Amino acid sequence: MGLIFLDATIKNNRKSKDINMLVDSGASYSLITNTNWSALGLKPQREMEFVLADGTRIKRKISECYIELPSISVEGHTPVILGEEGDDENLLGAVTLEIFGLILDPLRRVIKPMRAMLI
Repeated sequence: MGLIFLDATIKNNRKSKDINMLVDSGASYSLITNTNWSALGLKPQREMEFVLADGTRIKRKISECYIELPSISVEGHTPVILGEEGDDENLLGAVTLEIFGLILDPLRRVIKPMRAMLI
């Protein structure tokens, strides 16, 4: 399985920054690296505990961020993990994909609209 990266623009108030994000449908939340969220002036709103693949538990601060994905023509607000030192990659996680109505097709290495169910 290959990696999928998307160009994105992240925004907070009047500040914006163009970044590249690794699509990681195995990650619940999107993550913005420290350099990028600091440049936007994002502030922590709460803290959550996450379990890593090896079972390690870590705590990370969570905020809200406006993300645009120009190549797919979607944009909106989403919760994001505020990355710390050692969190070197911006990640686009499953929650953001669902908020935007998107799914990852890992075999074709494309992002496509999800088939949404209204129940």
